Formats: sequence, structure tokens, C-alpha cells
Amino acid sequence: MESNNVHYVQLGEDSSPKLERFQKVSVIPLVFLIFYEVSGGPFGVEDSVMAAGPLLALIGFLFFPFIWSIPEALITAEMGTMFPENGGYVVWVASALGPHWGFQQGWMKWLSGVIDNALYPVLFLDYLKSAIPALEGGFPRILAVLLLTTALTYMNYRGLTIVGRVAIVLGVFSLVPFALMGLIAIPKLKPWRWCMVDLKNVNWGLYLNTLFWNLNYWDSISTLVGEVEDPGKTLPRALFYALILVVFAYFFPLLIGTGAAPVHRELWSDGYFSVIAKLIGGVWLRTWIQGASAVSNMGMFIAEMSSDSFQLLGMAERGMLPEIFARRSQYGTPLVGILFSASGVILLSWLSFQEIVAAENFLYCFAMIMEFIAFVKLRMQYPEAIRPYKVPLGTVGAIFLCIPPTLLILVVLALASPKVMAISVIAVLIGFFIQPCMTYAEKRQWFRFSMSSDLPDILSASADPQHNES
Repeated sequence: MESNNVHYVQLGEDSSPKLERFQKVSVIPLVFLIFYEVSGGPFGVEDSVMAAGPLLALIGFLFFPFIWSIPEALITAEMGTMFPENGGYVVWVASALGPHWGFQQGWMKWLSGVIDNALYPVLFLDYLKSAIPALEGGFPRILAVLLLTTALTYMNYRGLTIVGRVAIVLGVFSLVPFALMGLIAIPKLKPWRWCMVDLKNVNWGLYLNTLFWNLNYWDSISTLVGEVEDPGKTLPRALFYALILVVFAYFFPLLIGTGAAPVHRELWSDGYFSVIAKLIGGVWLRTWIQGASAVSNMGMFIAEMSSDSFQLLGMAERGMLPEIFARRSQYGTPLVGILFSASGVILLSWLSFQEIVAAENFLYCFAMIMEFIAFVKLRMQYPEAIRPYKVPLGTVGAIFLCIPPTLLILVVLALASPKVMAISVIAVLIGFFIQPCMTYAEKRQWFRFSMSSDLPDILSASADPQHNES
């Protein structure tokens, strides 16, 4: 804690290296960063078959994107290019609803992102425990989580361009074995298995949570738009390419896995694709799938941590967090944000897979509702504001675009267990306590708070909102 004699500065005076030194992210690395923010491959979708059977699992991953993924990606493309700075959805909500709700948005999304990131060491070890039984529990598992988190955190520290290049390599390595499995499985396919369904034996909560978790987080990339090369063109293109890649990466392996191997629903849990790979191609393919899962979780971890840490940097540049969160390392990365996010991952890594998914989904739902409200309100109040990409819908169309995902959010919230609901509500309320503490600390000048002088004032360029057409 700093002394009360501290003074306020404009970010960029002495708080970080010159940003011109750091290379911006281009479209291909951005595609794979989005891919890992959202998906990372089919690892973790196995529960959809256990919950609802092959038919509903395939239908879900084919049609769910139209209800959720496409609307969220479109909104991200418009809002992310409208506000081309780090912070993303925090800036959108703050601009539409005020800084108080912007802070709450930042708290909920950062916490849900950290919860989501705590899942990846769990999945990583679940795929390896069949080959290394010692990783199933106890001290070896704890040590493995700590070592993995430390190594991947260091990679984030070394720079976003490195993370983007690594994401490309990991993505190719993770997806190639499923393409090979599909080719080998062709003679073994039995299409009738794809139609297996038992509507009386469906775990709707697990089914919807699995779909929702695997197809959300399209907006996460918005928190580092300030690091993207020509975001007005690059972001929409990258979101479009990533959407195609994600849907294909889910649907094709499920099609092969349920069609080429006997369907025993009770066996379809996280890690089961490696078992199917052995049945179809042998030990070598199972080993590759297990390795692909390991590196896929690495990709998801570094992509999510990049988003979480740059969100904190963006909030500090907007004066919502102490100025120290906006300071960059010699590699241009937000060091304090990275350390905060890594600490949260370690603290939450003891949760089980399904507990992590349910808690993350619940917090994410609250935050997404505010994003939809901000999207519609900014459309109505500032129709003339510059939008390099604009969803080709009017104000009424923008409202209707948000209705299906909002209804889905209400269903996901209703299906949450009392335990998850109670924990999530407490987590939300903590944000209402933290924000006044930040305001008090700013008034007492216990920490340095700053507004970056480089941030564009997007909304002031539009006409007076009182004279705009809604």
C-alpha cells in the first residue's frame, strides 16, 4: 500500500514501456486465440452424450450456435470495433450503464474467467491419469497443478504475440488426430447409432451446461482488442473464421465417436475420446489424443489468462482499478493482472469438473445480460457513433437478436443447483462490496488511479443522444 502523498498521473507518462515496441496480433493468431477462448477442441463435450445420448448431443452442437454463439459473436464484433481498446465488455457496460455497473461486469467476468481457467488443469490431469495413475489424487496431483499453472503463467508473461503463435501450433496438433480418426473410422461407421435417444432419460441440467460452457466466451477476445492489428477489419473476420472452426471441431469428433464405437452413455465422461481413439485406431492414436488434450488445455489456459489479465489492464486504464494493474512488463504484458489471475486459478483448482462448469456458467449468465442491455442501449442512444462493423439489423432487430440467448440464460439459471446458486450469488455480492472499497481508496489516495490519455472518446463523436432516433 502506498502513502497518502501519492499523486495521480496519466498512464503512459512513466507507467509502462512504449507500446509501439510490441507487435500487434494479426488475424490468424487471433482466430486461434478465439478458438481457445471458446473451445480448444472436443475435449469436455463427452458429458453431452452421457447426459442426453448421441442424437441430442449432435443436434445440440449443430443448432445451439444459432441460439447463442452467433448472436454473441455478432455483438462482440460490433462492440469490439466500436470500442477498440483493452477492457472490452467492461467498457461497453460502463459506457451504457455507468462506471458502477461497468465494475460489476468486470468483477463477474473476471471471476467467471478465472473459474473457467481452473478447469483446464483438471481436464489435463483427467486425460493423463489413465497413463499415469499417480495423478488421480493426493500430493502428486496438487504438485502437477502448481507446476502446470506456473509454466503456463510464465508463457503469458512473455508476450501476447508468442501466445498467439503457440496457439496456432497447439491448435493444429490438437485437431489433426481427430481428422485421422475420422478417416480410419469410415468402414466402422453405423449411422443408426446417431439416432439413439431416450427422452425419458435425459439430464437436462448437465446437457445444457455442457453445451453452454463449450460454446460461450466469444466476447472474451474483446478485452485485448487494443493489442489487435487494425481491429475494425481483423476482429470480425477472426470471429467468423473461428465460429466455423469451433462448430466443426465439436460436431465432427462427436459424429465419428458415436457412429464408429458402441454407445455406452454411462462411459461418456471427460477423457472418453482417448478410449474411443484406441478402439478405432489403436494405442498410437489414443496416445496422440491424450497428448492433444494436454496441449489443448495449455492453449485454453494461456488464451483465457491473456483475456483475464488484459481485462484488468483495461479497467485500470479506465480508472476502475489501481494504476499498478495497467503497468506492463518489458514484454508488454500486464504482470499484476497475470499474477492475480494465476492465484485465482490455483485457489479454485480443487473444485470438480461439473462444479466448475456450473459455477462459471451462473456468473457468466449475469454478466451477459448486462452486455445485451448495453448493446441495445448504445444502439438506441448513440445510433450515429462510429461502428467499423455493425450488425446488419436495426434497433428492433438488435432487440430480437438478444431474445433467444436471454431466454437460454434464464433456463441455465433455473437449472442451477442450490449450492451453485448460493455460491454464485455470494460471489456477485462481493463485487458490490469491492467497488465502494475502490472508490474509498481512491478518495483517500491509498492507491494511484489514472485515466489513460490514449483512450478514444467514442461516444462524444456522435450526436447528442437526446436528438438521436431510437
